[in-house]
Amino acid sequence: MKTRLMSVMLASVVVASLFFAGSGKNVTAAPIVESGPASSVQMLQQPLDEIDGVIQQGIANKYMSGSAFLAARSGTIVKEDAYGYAARYLDDDFTEMENPVAMQTDTIFDVASITKVFTATAAMQLYEQGEFNLDDLVADYIPEFAENGKSDVTIKQLLTHTSGFRAWIPLYQRTDSREEAYQEVFSTSLNHEPGTHYEYSDLNMITMAAVIEEISGGRLDHYIQENITEPLGMTDTMFNPPESLKDRIAATEYVPQEDRGIVWGEVHDGNARVLDGVAGHAGLFSTARDLVVFAQMILNDGEYQGTRILETETVEIMERNELPAFPGNAHSLAWELNQDWYMGDLSGPTTMGHTGFTGTSIVINPSKETVAILLTNKIHPTSNAPSTNPIRQEVAGKTAAAINAWSAHAMKALVEDFAAREEFSSEVAHSLKVHLTAVSHYEDQESAEKVVKHMEGFKSLLDHQQENMSQDAYETLKTNADYLVGKWR
Repeated sequence: MKTRLMSVMLASVVVASLFFAGSGKNVTAAPIVESGPASSVQMLQQPLDEIDGVIQQGIANKYMSGSAFLAARSGTIVKEDAYGYAARYLDDDFTEMENPVAMQTDTIFDVASITKVFTATAAMQLYEQGEFNLDDLVADYIPEFAENGKSDVTIKQLLTHTSGFRAWIPLYQRTDSREEAYQEVFSTSLNHEPGTHYEYSDLNMITMAAVIEEISGGRLDHYIQENITEPLGMTDTMFNPPESLKDRIAATEYVPQEDRGIVWGEVHDGNARVLDGVAGHAGLFSTARDLVVFAQMILNDGEYQGTRILETETVEIMERNELPAFPGNAHSLAWELNQDWYMGDLSGPTTMGHTGFTGTSIVINPSKETVAILLTNKIHPTSNAPSTNPIRQEVAGKTAAAINAWSAHAMKALVEDFAAREEFSSEVAHSLKVHLTAVSHYEDQESAEKVVKHMEGFKSLLDHQQENMSQDAYETLKTNADYLVGKWR
C-alpha cells in the first residue's frame, strides 16, 4: 500500500511538472520588493552612486528643493535615498523657514499626473469584469457627454488622449463644486475630430474617472483604495491626506491667490482641488516605496504577493503602443511609452512611464525588470523653476548604465576599486586587469566564443587568487564573471 501511494505521488509530481513546463509559465514566485546589494541583481554600484551628485547639483541650482530617488531591479531595491528639503521656503522670494523639514526616503509627495495611471488601472479592472469595452462610446455611460460634438468619443480615446479634447481648461475659475466641474467638462467642445489627433489632456482622465464612478457606484478615491492600494499594502498612497501627515509631506508651490500660501499637505492642482481633491488626472499622494510596489505589480504581470490586481492579458494590453499612427507619441492605455526625454537610456519600445507637474516621474522597463522613481518638489516654492527633465533623463541613464556597464571594461574599474580599498594587493589587481583587457578586446570584436573562453579563464584565475583577496571581492567578481559569461553565451 505504501509503495503504491508513493508511486501515485511521484506520478502526480511528474504530471504537474509536465503541465507547468507545457504552460510556458515561470512557476517561481514573483518577486517582492526588498532592499539588497546591486551585485545581487547584476548591477554595478558606481553608476548608482553617481546619481547622488546629479541630484545634489540640481538642488544647488534650484531645480528643486529636495528629492527622493529609488531604483529597483527584479524586485530588489538597489538605491533608495533622500536629498535636500521636503519643506524649506515660506514664499516665492525663497524666504527660508525657521525650521525647514529635511527630505526623507518615506516623504509623501503630491504625484500629480502619475494619478492617471492609477485611474487607468481602475478602469482596466472594470474592463476585465466586462463592465465596458474599450470601443464603447463614453456617452453610453454619461449621456450628457454627447454635447457639442462628442457623441463619437470612445473610452479607448480617453485613455490614449486621442479624444480631441484640448489640453486643459481652468475648472477652478469657472466652477465651485465637483458636480459643476464635471458638467463643465461634459459640455466642453472638442478641438479635433475624435481619433485624428494626439493631445495630452487632463480632461480625458477627469472624464474617465466619471465613467469609473458611474459604473462602480462609488467615488474614485474609494475605488482605488479598495481595489488597488489597500490590496497592495500601499498604506502611504491616498487622496486628501489627513492633517496628521503634514510633516511627512513635501510642500509645493506658493499660491497667494485664495490665501493658499505655501501649498503643503493638500493637492496643488487647482482643477483637482475643485473636484474635492479626488480627480482622474491628479490628486494622489504617494511615496517612492509605495510606487515601486505598484511598479513591481506591473512587472509581475499584474500580481504582487499573491494578490492579483490585473490579469496578465490586461497588463500586456497596457504595455502595447496604441498610437503607431502618431510617431513620437507612443502611448498605451494611460502609460507613456519609449519617451527618452525623461526615460533616458531606460527607454525602449515597451518602457512605460509617467511624469507629474509637481516634479515626479516613474519609469518601468520590463525587458530589464528595472524601475526608476524620481520624486521631487520642483515647484517649491515656485513653478517658475527650470525643467527637471534633464535630471530625470540623467538619473534614468545612470540606472541603465548600472546594468549595461557590466562588461570586462567595467569589471576592470571594479578591480581598481577593490584594490584601492585594499581588499587585495596591487599584484593581484594587475593580473586580473591583464586578463580583462584581453576579454575587452574580444567584446569589441563581438566574438562571443572567445569572450566566454577567456572569462572562464578569468574565473579560474579568481579561484586561484581567492585566498589573497577578501571574501566580498571574490564573491562580487565571481558574480560579475558568471553574469558576463551568461550574457555572451
